[in-house]
Amino acid sequence: MSVDAGSSQRVLVSLAAAPHVVSSEKWKQVQAALQAQLPLRNIHWKSGSQTSIRTIQELNVELVSLDTPRDEHTQIPLNILEKPLLNLYVVVCQNTDLEGYKNTVKRQIKDWHATTTMRKNQEWLILHIIRPDTRAPSGNFFQLKGSVLEKIKSDFNTEKKDRCIQVAWSPEIEAPAVWAEVVNKIKDGVLAAFDLALIQKQEEVQRSQSQREMPGWNFCNFFILKESLASSFEGVTLFEDAYTQYEELETLFFHVLKEDNLSWFGKLITPAAGDDSAPLLSVKRKPYRDLILRNAISIFDFRVYLLSRQSELLARRGRLSEICRKVATFFGSLSRRLRMVEETLPQFFIESWIYSSSISVVDYCDYWATRFHITGPKLNAFNAAKGELLELARTQLDSIGTAVGHLPQRPPFSFSSRSSTTSGNTSSTFTISNTDIITSIDNAESFYKLYVDATNRAIELYTKAGRRKFALRLHASLAALDLQVAFFPRNHISHHSSSHRGNYENALSIYTSLPAHYAPHLWSSLEGYMLSRALDTHADYHQEKDTEWIHILLSFLKSYIDNLGLEVLIHQENQIEYISNLVESLQQAASNLDADIAHPDHPAVSLKVSSNARIAETKDGCFLDAAVGAGTFLLDSSELSIAKLHLQWQHRSLSSKTPLIRKENPVIVHIPRDLLALDVSISQPNKIELGEPPTLLVTVSTGRNHVVKASVKLAASGVTFLPKDARYTGGRRSRPLQVLDNIIILEEISEHSTVSFIIPHSDASAFQALKVTAEVEYTTVPEPSLRRTIRATRVVVTALPMTVNVEDFFRGSRLFSKFTISSTSHQHVRICAASLTTQDDLDGVKISATATKNRGVVTVTPAQPVNFLFHIDSKHGPEVEGVVDNIVTQVLADSTSPQQHRATLINQLVEALEGDATWVDLYGITGELKIPETPNNQMQEETAKLLDKAKQLLVSHRHPYPPEGNWREIRIPVDVPYMNIVASARIHILSTPFSDLSANSDSLPLYAGQPLSAMLSIHTSFHWGSSAGDKERRYTLRYDVEEMVRDWLLSGPKRGDFAAGDGETKSVPITLIALHHGELALPKVSVKALPVAGELTMGSMGVPSIETFQIHGAETVLVLPRGGRSTFVIGMGSNPH
Repeated sequence: MSVDAGSSQRVLVSLAAAPHVVSSEKWKQVQAALQAQLPLRNIHWKSGSQTSIRTIQELNVELVSLDTPRDEHTQIPLNILEKPLLNLYVVVCQNTDLEGYKNTVKRQIKDWHATTTMRKNQEWLILHIIRPDTRAPSGNFFQLKGSVLEKIKSDFNTEKKDRCIQVAWSPEIEAPAVWAEVVNKIKDGVLAAFDLALIQKQEEVQRSQSQREMPGWNFCNFFILKESLASSFEGVTLFEDAYTQYEELETLFFHVLKEDNLSWFGKLITPAAGDDSAPLLSVKRKPYRDLILRNAISIFDFRVYLLSRQSELLARRGRLSEICRKVATFFGSLSRRLRMVEETLPQFFIESWIYSSSISVVDYCDYWATRFHITGPKLNAFNAAKGELLELARTQLDSIGTAVGHLPQRPPFSFSSRSSTTSGNTSSTFTISNTDIITSIDNAESFYKLYVDATNRAIELYTKAGRRKFALRLHASLAALDLQVAFFPRNHISHHSSSHRGNYENALSIYTSLPAHYAPHLWSSLEGYMLSRALDTHADYHQEKDTEWIHILLSFLKSYIDNLGLEVLIHQENQIEYISNLVESLQQAASNLDADIAHPDHPAVSLKVSSNARIAETKDGCFLDAAVGAGTFLLDSSELSIAKLHLQWQHRSLSSKTPLIRKENPVIVHIPRDLLALDVSISQPNKIELGEPPTLLVTVSTGRNHVVKASVKLAASGVTFLPKDARYTGGRRSRPLQVLDNIIILEEISEHSTVSFIIPHSDASAFQALKVTAEVEYTTVPEPSLRRTIRATRVVVTALPMTVNVEDFFRGSRLFSKFTISSTSHQHVRICAASLTTQDDLDGVKISATATKNRGVVTVTPAQPVNFLFHIDSKHGPEVEGVVDNIVTQVLADSTSPQQHRATLINQLVEALEGDATWVDLYGITGELKIPETPNNQMQEETAKLLDKAKQLLVSHRHPYPPEGNWREIRIPVDVPYMNIVASARIHILSTPFSDLSANSDSLPLYAGQPLSAMLSIHTSFHWGSSAGDKERRYTLRYDVEEMVRDWLLSGPKRGDFAAGDGETKSVPITLIALHHGELALPKVSVKALPVAGELTMGSMGVPSIETFQIHGAETVLVLPRGGRSTFVIGMGSNPH
């Protein structure tokens, strides 16, 4: 394939020098050195009309001679780049040759300068080349200083802009860096000249466009003028700006076309030989610019030329997908106008032109794509755009095939074929030139091969692009070709021939497989059509109506019903008869089946149910096909049978992501809660002992049922239940619990009774709560043959409702333990009692309470913890439910049917308490239960009266003393704390420095600044460690007296080490001086143990544990201010005598 080269992309720079330099060998070296610096790179250009800066990555520069002939007076608008933008003069002389410059070089430069400055929109630059070893001239104070470069600048740099530059260069030395400044000067000169020329060109374009409404204005002349501006942008690789010019020209052309002012053009089209098969995007196939200048170009050729230029610029920018889409739109708009003059065109000219052009555009784009590395989504879009062009080319074959009889006038071939075919009567003397189409018109086999090749090529591109459903659609056309197209002998074309290719099996396979791919994309028309064609093929092939045929028919009916028959492409003339025959055949085929067929979710038949279920009063369950339980449900499934065909519906959507064409509102069924039905509850047991295997309390309530046998099975994620270790509680505690295959068996349970058992389970400390699923299968005495199953999910909180923190205080052989109990949730925890007990094997330990035993019930809230001295055996539980149960029992004492009302009353009261927590604080203080308002509209009158009576009794309830009810018990084991050394430190003030007795209240007063003798004593005990009673055991301790620099000055051994034994006391004398008066606390003493090696530490150094308490911690010393005595003589006046 031959692809036109783009327009010349280069900038002209003229190069001149003195004649003797140009004729020398060195001139070629200078040209080569300058050429080595080209092309120019990374040029930043900012247009005067735009704020953004454009970057020209690479700009080609062509060096030309100054005297190269140029057409300066042509009437045809020239490209800005047709003339040099920069004129460069090279001066080769020594920098010190001032005399030579003055006599010869200056005159040569002046002549060149006069010539270049006469040229419009061109810049100039003088380059002075010297040898690298040349030194600047020097002289004494009386000599004139200067150089050739300075003389050149002073003579020719009349403006502020510096246009003279010197470079030290020699061809023998390679130094590219010396040309850096020269390259920058060339860039500046080129950009400056380009800006000037561009502004002038834009003004010309605007002036011409503003005269569009004036007589004599010519669109073709304006097009050439504006195209010269686009070519200028293209020459400097500003392809986006160039493309914008052509877009504006296209917009103006459509505006002229809308005004029907086409006097500057020839006919719509003047067909010439090869027009239908020539490459669409070739700009050199015809002299388009000459035709435009002569106002002789047809609209067809003009639009082809405009599209070619736009496509080439898009290709320069790598926007290949946009080229394909633009060409497809171009075909659509221009072909409609060509249809208006179709009788003047050769037969099948439009089809051949679109077919050939589409393929040539794809080939052009593939060639352009080799310049770029296209991957990812861009590659997918490119392949998809090419696939659409090839499918458009294939569509032209549909039109030709149906016109000449190679294809039947039916879908899918009639989808894309034009409404009227060319009769063959045409006034054109030309014929189409595409040899493939000419051959396929006369030869059916050639046509089929051309059709299949074009389709497969489009399928391949769609597949690469990920357009799977587009590829499937084309596969369907190949199936139709396999089934419908006949082998016609040459020169024997018939539209009604019954001879077909007969590849039924291949066609049937494709027709039955394609609908599954169309359905997810909601291509309902194609889905229905493929299924219809599969049924027709099945009938034509005389196949048996077996299970496969039934599934095809059901799929077709589903597609037909989902779209209400509006979009399904089937036999339009007799749809009712067609569908009726299919349904009748379906019934016959279903009757002949050997086995049942279940077909889910078919919309052919609709079923409706009531939205409310009715409770069966005398037994468990409801009169509706739905699961029995409390709450609101969705209808799950239904079924309708036709002989051995079972149509089934799943009314609950399995996935919200699956789109439906015809949506129906889900059927919501409300099933009321049956309070008298069998139920199961799961909770923590009343007694919890940490360290023992965890357990759950399971309670089965029979309600109205006299249960013969019930099987209970529990399951929870992450937890294993141990049914073999389960045991009864309550009245059945002495009876063994029957377990079979990890299922607990309960037998003979009377109505309105409960059975409870405790079942151990594996460790659940990693969970805050357990989601336990309980499944109970049971039979009753009235209906022993009917097995009912209840599946209930219960959430059991495994975390304790409170936390216990302990703080130990060692005081010699006595230990004080303080336990702080806090709530772990928003709930209030009421504690009846707390105690600390010892194990049976713990001798020699006596525990006594330090608080009043009859403390009463205390309430722990999230903001108010409770403290106990000693560990607790805490008791707490569902106290409120017990109070409600007792009150309801009192209310129902005189009722004739207590069991009928009991469940309703308890449920109403508990739900009211759970829905509103305003009663909690009042109940915690007084015991009064004020029930929030409850709706009783649907309640029986007798039940409503009983509920009001229960509320009144609950309001008058008060906490009993001592507490009553079934309190839960939590038993938490704790260890006796361990401490190697318990040290007690004390500082006592001595009455005299020589006495060992403490100062008492009768001693002399203490004054600020007075030295006070004191004794520091440290008593050590090993009672709580491993060395209790071992008098030989010694530890090295270090004491340190606190420095209280604001209160006391301390003198003496305030820090030291000593060896401590069990029951020994270390005494150290110290002196204290109070710094001010007042009640002062004595300094504290810290005692630390030093590391020791022993058996407990396996020979390594270990630090024994030690706790120190201050015996004098609560003592203060009264220090008085220092007093004094002064004598004053006061004169009372003189004696008058």
